[in-house]
Amino acid sequence: MSLAQEVLINVTPQETRVAILEQGVVQELHIERASSLGIVGNIYRGTVVRVLPGMQSAFVEIGLPRAAFLHAADIMECRTEEGDIRIDRPIQEVLHEGQSIIVQVIKEAIGTKGARLTTEISIAGRFLVYLPYQKHIGVSQRIDIEEEREFLRNRLLGLLPETREGGYIIRTMSENATDEELLADIEYLRKVWSKIQAESTKVDERSLIFYDLSLPRRILRDVVCKETTSIRVDSREMFERLKEFAELYVSHAVKPLSHYKGERSLFEFYDIENEIEKALARKVELKSGGYLIFDQTEALTTVDVNTGSFVSGKNLSDTIFKTNLEAAQAIARQLRLRNLGGIIIVDFIDMDEDAQREAVLEELRKAVTLDRARINVNGFSALGLVELTRKRTRESLAHLLCETCKVCQGRGELKTAQTICYEIMRELLRESKQFKNANEFKILASPEVINMLNDEESQSLASLSDFIKRPVSLHPDTQYGREAFDIVWM
Repeated sequence: MSLAQEVLINVTPQETRVAILEQGVVQELHIERASSLGIVGNIYRGTVVRVLPGMQSAFVEIGLPRAAFLHAADIMECRTEEGDIRIDRPIQEVLHEGQSIIVQVIKEAIGTKGARLTTEISIAGRFLVYLPYQKHIGVSQRIDIEEEREFLRNRLLGLLPETREGGYIIRTMSENATDEELLADIEYLRKVWSKIQAESTKVDERSLIFYDLSLPRRILRDVVCKETTSIRVDSREMFERLKEFAELYVSHAVKPLSHYKGERSLFEFYDIENEIEKALARKVELKSGGYLIFDQTEALTTVDVNTGSFVSGKNLSDTIFKTNLEAAQAIARQLRLRNLGGIIIVDFIDMDEDAQREAVLEELRKAVTLDRARINVNGFSALGLVELTRKRTRESLAHLLCETCKVCQGRGELKTAQTICYEIMRELLRESKQFKNANEFKILASPEVINMLNDEESQSLASLSDFIKRPVSLHPDTQYGREAFDIVWM
């Protein structure tokens, strides 16, 4: 199922942002910054710096701040075939420290993990993906009708020479492509591979050989389709570049492409800025009055569904069912909007009837079919939870735009002022025993904490001062966060 699609491209010297709208609603946000351009698809000449036989993996330096990760499953030489038998070779027989190797990035560095690599090079075109080291002809998993898959495979084989080199994956866009367009794509991919081969012999170790297309060009190549009604770009220079690119490689993107000349910012005019703020919030309001709570951790993301103020059902069971149905649609959109990947656990509100649970599950499966990322939806577990997995190739929106709070250190909660007051008193008692020569103690803390020590906790502080037999003075300082304080002895 496809929906009417709009693409908005906002360009500044610092970053390029792309919003994809379906039926007028923002579904995806992509951001590429000049200081950290996306590296998925890039090809490097790297150096193996460490081989780990126990993990069947290696670390490879490719010129990035962190060494990249290469697993044996992503090394062609580790999976050789003799006749009809596949032989898995251990990584230590294939790689050694100091070895020079050509690799491609398949996953961005995420959190503390370096980028993930492969030696199975692939070059994406408009209709095809070229696999120079392979021989087979594959078809995109999104084309699930077997007759159509076989037709496209035979059609491509008819266009390729008998002495062809390399293999291909047929992309979904090829379903409506003409023979001339497919042949042009084949020629383009061959030229790119020839250039990569030539560059690989010239560059130094730990250097970039091939850089994939910029974000706007990738959007034109991979996202724009016959359902795309408009592509608006707010930069004249970028518009001209995209127009030239579209005329050469993506002809059907030329007509909807236009230069936005409005006085208001493109993202402001379409209220995208507000959508970005909502996508960073922990709580997502549902139209019915219910709400979702998203908690993202390094290992997984949890989604909690709540009825909130929604009470319009015929009875409690009906209210819960309607809330869960609406939540299923909202969750599918939020996964795309926030670019959440890995394991996602959804805690729907408990339903008693099996038919209702199956209907909610079906609604969720139907909603995620619009997502271009690969998603697997499992059924309800014994605990009433639904587990999803979504392919993750780049940072989530929150990880890209935000950092850990320096005040709460990522807990999402702050100690109360009263808790800090009691911590100060315990520390004051400890230091009075350690520094017996001190004549006075000065407490420096946030105004909020000092006010509580002067007010509600004044009697406790006075008693402590009498007990340690030394005066205590209070000094508020706006530079201190609520949890920070210092005790100075004089």
